[in-house]
Amino acid sequence: MSVIDIGGTVRDGEELDIAAVEQWLKTQGMDLQGNARVTQYSGGASNWTYRIEYDNQDLILRRPPAGTKAKSAHDMVREYTVQKALKPAYPLVPDMVALCTDESVLGCDFYVMQRVEGIIPRANLPKEINFGKSEVRQLCINVLDALIDLHQVDYHGTELESLGKNTGKGAGYCQRQVEGWDKRYEKARTLNVPSFKLVRRWLKNNLPADSKTCVIHNDWRFDNVILDPGNPTQVIGVLDWEMATLGDPLMDLGSALAYWVQPDDNMILRAMRRQPTHLPGMFSRKEVVQYYLDKTGMHTRNWTFYEVFGMFRLAVIAQQIYYRYYHKQTRNPAFKNFWLIVHALHVRCLTLMAQHTVARFKANASLGSKRNSQKKGQ
Repeated sequence: MSVIDIGGTVRDGEELDIAAVEQWLKTQGMDLQGNARVTQYSGGASNWTYRIEYDNQDLILRRPPAGTKAKSAHDMVREYTVQKALKPAYPLVPDMVALCTDESVLGCDFYVMQRVEGIIPRANLPKEINFGKSEVRQLCINVLDALIDLHQVDYHGTELESLGKNTGKGAGYCQRQVEGWDKRYEKARTLNVPSFKLVRRWLKNNLPADSKTCVIHNDWRFDNVILDPGNPTQVIGVLDWEMATLGDPLMDLGSALAYWVQPDDNMILRAMRRQPTHLPGMFSRKEVVQYYLDKTGMHTRNWTFYEVFGMFRLAVIAQQIYYRYYHKQTRNPAFKNFWLIVHALHVRCLTLMAQHTVARFKANASLGSKRNSQKKGQ
């Protein structure tokens, strides 16, 4: 089926030393028949992902980009370990094959996993998938349900407990995230982007207590799920566990919604769309939140915090990428106008904050009016 994600030509300068990899795989006890066919997956600005296909094996290799100095930024050991520990409780994780920490093989840590054959929904669904509104709605629900299922995984007494910081249970996650992304933005700022001063201050002043602690993906998007080729509304796999941790599930949802571009969003936000959330039948951001809260039974009086944080976090990610282009650390022309995305996300944050203030003012005014009426009636 042509819609299945198969990878493409390996990019110049990112060639894989397949002879070294093949020799290492054999030391891991793998039976490899035939000659290796290597392709590379596009998308993303982080780790490099290759498909290695043999007559009897279909594998995926993940490694950090060349020149990476800080392993913490592209921690292959952690990404592998998280998936291996999570797989028994969350079947959508691909099967891990082996982890390599011997830098004599490729000059970096890397890991290999079994390929999950399916469709990865990117900015637009393949033309062969002619979904109507009801099918788009079902796809949306199934992707959200996969996130909800992840948030229900019982991590207690498993290796996943080690993902939490400080107490080992993820406590104080919201505060740590706000402080951490604040520092990252300050470090990555360039002269042509806003300071986010008001947004950063607002986030610090509106920190909620953690709603609960659970396993979170931390990069939940449509292009990180794999769909069943025979029934493309069904999710059969979830990818890119690089940032998975223990934390507040509403932070995970807020970060996911930062990528959720609607048809009524402004031109710049629509231009940055990388998943098919614009299709007729897809939930709006408001409907996503309501569905999640109804399905999980959770409540929050401060949803705006999570949504503003998600937007700010995405702005930092975009700015970190643009910083590399600005300082000529990358020549990728796709990053040239990322500073405009940062401005658009800044405006979106300010708009959400203003709407929150107005709503709170109206609620307080209504409450005051009700109390006055009650006093007069006494």
